[in-house]
Amino acid sequence: FFANRIFQQESTDGLRIEDIRQMIKRAAQKRCFVCGESGAAITCRETGCDRSFHLPCAVEGGCITQFLPQYRSFCWEHRPEQAVEAAPEENTTCLICLDPVEDRKSYSTMVCPACKHAWFHRGCIQNQAIHVGFSCFCCPHCQNEYRFLMEMLTMGIRLPRRLPSWENSHAYAALSERHSRCDASECLCPGGREQAEEDGPWHLLLCCSCAAEGTHRRCSCLTNSTASWECNSCA
Repeated sequence: FFANRIFQQESTDGLRIEDIRQMIKRAAQKRCFVCGESGAAITCRETGCDRSFHLPCAVEGGCITQFLPQYRSFCWEHRPEQAVEAAPEENTTCLICLDPVEDRKSYSTMVCPACKHAWFHRGCIQNQAIHVGFSCFCCPHCQNEYRFLMEMLTMGIRLPRRLPSWENSHAYAALSERHSRCDASECLCPGGREQAEEDGPWHLLLCCSCAAEGTHRRCSCLTNSTASWECNSCA
């Protein structure tokens, strides 16, 4: 969509193959002002500006690509700036990574337009946007949603329309996994460290304190009636 004139020519059936081919030909004649390579399909939307760049080069070149219906792009000279009147106090840190921010608003240092107290790095708020998705994106300080969201979109933050990553059914799959191997210095089980039987000498006991280590009863010289065991780290 950011490619030159592609969005304006989109039909009701989607992007036309011929339009894409023409765009590729035009891009082959343009060089990215950031990396110097050809194939720069995006040109600054400012009238009279002919700076072109690749989408992956946008951040390095200080460019902004707006993930809004018009899909406008701007070079470092013509990009929009935050209009909110605010300046960080001395020793202000990013609300997300806790590293220091610059002493003023800039391409890499941004502020919430609602509370004017939440400062963060562009890269940090972009990572958070990818993580939380459209439905949960808000200021990490004042929790403002609409004004914060529109400001970030205008400033080039990409916000995927999907559920937050923590609502992914596989996000916490590792937490339900149970340790399932013998960690004795010398495993005596004929079937190997991964074998575990319901009872007897090759029944696998997990540490009753951490459950992060296991042993076959015989590998730790335990009787067949032993029901509890503690690893060396927890003992």
